[in-house]
Amino acid sequence: MPRYALLLAPSANRVYADQAARLSLAELAAFQPVLSADISDISEMSLGAVTYLGFSGSLTERDIAYLSNLSAAYALFEMAGELLRPVELRPLARYDSDLITIPKYAGKTNEQFTKLLLNLTLLASASAGRMLDGHVTVLDPICGRGTTLNQALMYGYDAVGVEIDGKDVEAYKSFLQTWLKRKRLKHTADLVPVRRQGRRAARRLEVTLAASKDDHKAGAVQKVTVLQADTTQLDGLLRGGVADVLVADLPYGVAHGSHDEHGGLSRSPLDLLERAMPEWLPLVRPGGALGLSWNVKVARRELAEDILLANGLEIIPYEPLAHRVDQGIERDVLVARKLS
Repeated sequence: MPRYALLLAPSANRVYADQAARLSLAELAAFQPVLSADISDISEMSLGAVTYLGFSGSLTERDIAYLSNLSAAYALFEMAGELLRPVELRPLARYDSDLITIPKYAGKTNEQFTKLLLNLTLLASASAGRMLDGHVTVLDPICGRGTTLNQALMYGYDAVGVEIDGKDVEAYKSFLQTWLKRKRLKHTADLVPVRRQGRRAARRLEVTLAASKDDHKAGAVQKVTVLQADTTQLDGLLRGGVADVLVADLPYGVAHGSHDEHGGLSRSPLDLLERAMPEWLPLVRPGGALGLSWNVKVARRELAEDILLANGLEIIPYEPLAHRVDQGIERDVLVARKLS
């Protein structure tokens, strides 16, 4: 059986880079359900003092296409004795990578981790088999300045976001419009008020874009919608079943918090999660999945699991994914599937 060596991409974040191999092992195992045959003997290996992920399996072209999207994948080789034969990776990359890498701001989530969280959530959902085909909608109900939304665009998906901070919504609109103009891509972008029961309840950013002129002429456009609204009060603002997967990087309770039900600032991601779940779940289609990350130093994993289980979700038993971000943050990942 062929054996492969996967070289990991360097990360701009040194702390994350130190843990990338362990996280990638769990991510690689999560791809198993969409592959045509089992992969085995997954382990870290050192070749010439460089760390690789090693695994064995008989990969088809479509299998390689799937694995090309591993969050830390840099190069893939088939091992032939002591030699390495390059295998071409073909990641989903509808646009140039600077759509993801250009934005820099305090509190931005590491791009590799954003991709990992989206991958794990998508692979746990009923849409896993459509990962390569583009017919997926991603919802980030606390989207900030749009790192997850941009990763969804890179994959060729539609994206929906909710963000309470108007400055973040305007910053995202400004960046995306400027980027699209610089790339000379056909697009529209409008920020309009949304009314509920005759009163202004939110603002909505609506963006349509196409990767090429031919796509635009053919109507093969992608859509991004961002609501400036409280994610715990979404009734009537988004239609039910709008998303195939929901991905959320919860406030870490150090530099960021969320508004509680009395309008104050809460540092607990569990408070937000408990209040938001009744609003979020109707937006996810049956068979969809939710992927959450948060700081376990301010919220125990068992308590987060209890909230998801109480809302009828099935926890996906991934390999341990907790990892250090900095002195005050140890981040974990929790993925659950919506059964009905």
